[in-house]
Amino acid sequence: MAGARARIRVKVLGPVQLEVDGVPVRLTPLTVRLLVRLVAAGGEAVPVRQLRRDVWGLADEPRHLDQRNRNEVQKRVLELRRALAPGAPGAPGAPGAPGAPGQDSAGTHVLRTEQQVTVQGPETAYRLVLRPEELDSARFTAIVNDALLAPPATAAHRLSEALSLVRGRPLAEVNGEGFAVPFVRRLTTLQDAARRELVRVQTDLGRPELALPVAELIAHEHPDDAEAARVLDALRAELRARHGAELLRHRVPLDGQRADVVLVRGDLFDQADCNLVIGFTDTFDTETAEDLVISRESLQSQLVDRLFAGKRRLLDDRLRAGLRAVKPVATETVRAKPLGRRVRYPVGTTVVVPVEGRRVFATAYSRLGNDLVARSNHADLRLSLESLWASVAVNGLFKPVAVPLIGSGLARVTDLDRGQLAALIVDSFIEACRRYPALTPELRIVILPQELARTDLTPVEQRFEDLVLGLRAAD
Repeated sequence: MAGARARIRVKVLGPVQLEVDGVPVRLTPLTVRLLVRLVAAGGEAVPVRQLRRDVWGLADEPRHLDQRNRNEVQKRVLELRRALAPGAPGAPGAPGAPGAPGQDSAGTHVLRTEQQVTVQGPETAYRLVLRPEELDSARFTAIVNDALLAPPATAAHRLSEALSLVRGRPLAEVNGEGFAVPFVRRLTTLQDAARRELVRVQTDLGRPELALPVAELIAHEHPDDAEAARVLDALRAELRARHGAELLRHRVPLDGQRADVVLVRGDLFDQADCNLVIGFTDTFDTETAEDLVISRESLQSQLVDRLFAGKRRLLDDRLRAGLRAVKPVATETVRAKPLGRRVRYPVGTTVVVPVEGRRVFATAYSRLGNDLVARSNHADLRLSLESLWASVAVNGLFKPVAVPLIGSGLARVTDLDRGQLAALIVDSFIEACRRYPALTPELRIVILPQELARTDLTPVEQRFEDLVLGLRAAD
């Protein structure tokens, strides 16, 4: 439509950018300075003499000597007008465009020419007339002022929206020049107020994790601000307290997965919201009498006491029921193995034991020798973990799964330390996530407090770092 105003976007909250109808417009450096000077005027008209001083750095000259300088101003004004209204009459390539150089009808509704009366006589001035939505600093100011009076949830949304407009220091091209100082000071002061208010409302909404990065930015930019430092320390303390026993948390970085890996300090049997994993030997022994077969301090013994109220036979019945479908690999004689159970099942056998709406996954990862010493190795452990995840995928009810550091107890995998064992569990879980998209929402590896000092978690962190780097490289 003839005469229709182009969609203009002038961005000054950072390096200056001009977009017209969604297309970035390249301007010469002097024309950029002209645009910046007019924006800094805040909608006021700027006389040509002032433009020459601020944009070109030219001293005032008598009127009869400065026509050449005036022509230079007019030339840049015409360039800016054509940029602001590329389809208007007078713009290059527009229908009916006049051919005479210096024609300045393009964009006059956005960049207006006015006459001011001075003691020296009439003075030409230029005024940039932009709608609030066309200038990012005006939009920023309006949003922040509205948000400062809004309730917390609305304020958080609006302040985040406003701060997303900021790409750097306002009017970056002329930072420090006298004409820009008031404009920049006003915007940076408002930006600081918006950040501090965002920290406050996010904290009020119980979202310190969203307030923290903003508080860190404030403290970085104001290193001597004691209040900013206090707020930052308080947020960090609140977030640390939220972790409680949590030592590490990572999201499995695979498409279609929403599973977390969490390491916590604590007791496996206190994880009341989880299915549990308990390691067994290939004979699935539970006898703890006189500590001859199974130690009273073992997880198998604790399972009897804490989930079966000391009724070992009840656990044995459920284990036998689960083992009926599993073919034994050997049966020892009484002479060869006088104590304990004598039927052996394949390493990796996993029995699902229902307990009060959740599951205990009893997995055989070691072999109980006839000397009653349990033995395992790296390959046995990996095999049992693969079998475990397959069973969890079918029987886990999509509940979180809590697992101890399998292999770190009496049946120790001697070639791996505790941190490496944790990394092995994580590795096998991530591989299982590739095969079973709905495996579990959370793998929780539980480390006893007394074992924590001897458990270096660096291998687990490194696994996730390597996995993320590998995925980025693949992309």
